[in-house]
Amino acid sequence: MKVVRFHAPGDVRFEDMPEPEAGPGEVKIRVRNCSTCGTDVKISKFGHHHIHPPRVMGHEIAGEIVALGDGVEGWAEGDRVQVIAAIPCGKCDECKRGRMTICPNQESMGYHYEGGFAQFMVVPAKVLAVNGLNRIPEGVSFAEASVAEPLACVLNGQELARVGEGDDVVVVGSGPIGCLHVRLAKARGANRVFLVDLNRARLDMAADLVKPDLAIAGEEVDVVQAVLDATDGRGADVIITAAASGAAQEQALQMVARQGRVSFFGGLPKDKPTVTVDSNLVHYRELTIVGANGSSPAHNAEALRLIATGAVPVADLITHRLPLDGAIDAFGIVARGEAIKVTIEP
Repeated sequence: MKVVRFHAPGDVRFEDMPEPEAGPGEVKIRVRNCSTCGTDVKISKFGHHHIHPPRVMGHEIAGEIVALGDGVEGWAEGDRVQVIAAIPCGKCDECKRGRMTICPNQESMGYHYEGGFAQFMVVPAKVLAVNGLNRIPEGVSFAEASVAEPLACVLNGQELARVGEGDDVVVVGSGPIGCLHVRLAKARGANRVFLVDLNRARLDMAADLVKPDLAIAGEEVDVVQAVLDATDGRGADVIITAAASGAAQEQALQMVARQGRVSFFGGLPKDKPTVTVDSNLVHYRELTIVGANGSSPAHNAEALRLIATGAVPVADLITHRLPLDGAIDAFGIVARGEAIKVTIEP
């Protein structure tokens, strides 16, 4: 079968490898869609310490079951399924407490296991053991289902930041994650949602789709002042930094309302992971700063439900569809910010 496989930083190949077979407790699927994200771009350029090459990349996966391993029950050939990316162990103290997103034993598709940039792949038994194989609801396409994984991460972030009724929310970063944050915040009852990006062209492309209440181009105006002006000086209830920007994280504290919440959703570069925090702002304004790390199997299931009900539409966010041999080109499209969401259709 054909695959897109990482061999070394800067060395990703479209090549052949043997078609896998499902072992005990496993499920084999024909991949119908595997969408791309910024993480794929980083892996292609720099690798990852959890990836021991060669490794088939891709972790936003949807397909149909073509074979069942021994002992697998409750599934049948032809079932349409979505696969979680982050695999908790289900057995440690954190998992037992319902904190699967911070499982210290977490593994991932496309990292520890062969990913979805392939014609076929095997879903590990560990995924099935934690209810990480989800049925795609009727009326939801494979492409839409592949976006459930990033939406699940967004859902985790907004739950931690307690986004809810009446909130003014600022989303910094207008990539696919930022777009999903805008739509989910509205679905959760936010009063107004503001979208911020340095790049005017990228901001306009995203704003045309997700229709924020205000689009703020950071290269043209003072973002902090623009948010304060739009909120009569109060600031926003929630700031979500959906960009790998330390400056954005520092600015967030300057434009969040009293008792507001700041989500450090986007991780920072490994060589510059620190920011300066005015501790007195946090102290006197009773601010909350939260992180967000991936998603749980339950988040993936809920993301599919949100897509199926139309609460969070995703079809129009898929701006590019490419065949499997176009996956490497897709990384460049994502890196250059020319798309909202690029999906690969093996």
